[in-house]
Amino acid sequence: MKFKRADRIEVVDMSSGFFGLFYDVNIMSRVGRRLTSFNFVPCLMLEADHSGFLREFVTTDKISPNPTDVLVTDFVLGQKVDDFANDGWWVGRIASKIGETEYLVRFDSTNQDIIYPFANIRVHQDWDVANDVWVHTRN
Repeated sequence: MKFKRADRIEVVDMSSGFFGLFYDVNIMSRVGRRLTSFNFVPCLMLEADHSGFLREFVTTDKISPNPTDVLVTDFVLGQKVDDFANDGWWVGRIASKIGETEYLVRFDSTNQDIIYPFANIRVHQDWDVANDVWVHTRN
């Protein structure tokens, strides 16, 4: 899939301690064939010296279009999900339902269980680069 300036995409962060974290970003420019620069969306992250919004570079194998919306009314125990927190989407699994609108989400990468509202959780999907489609993951 070809991306162009201003496209809204997701970038995976594979840094230590951030495995399974996806950021919603805007493409700023292409730098060669395999490198893309981007700004975070929303642009809340500033450079350390506060000189401007954070701009980073990433290889194209770390980007994908934003996932398609999957409408659900409930999540099931053990279901792989993404949870929006701290400016990004974190991959976890539903550990339990709490009340009518909250879920306990288990994050294997950090061994944490955190409660989130339904509105902050989406169905996890994987990007199939070969076929340019989003694939629902099996639990």
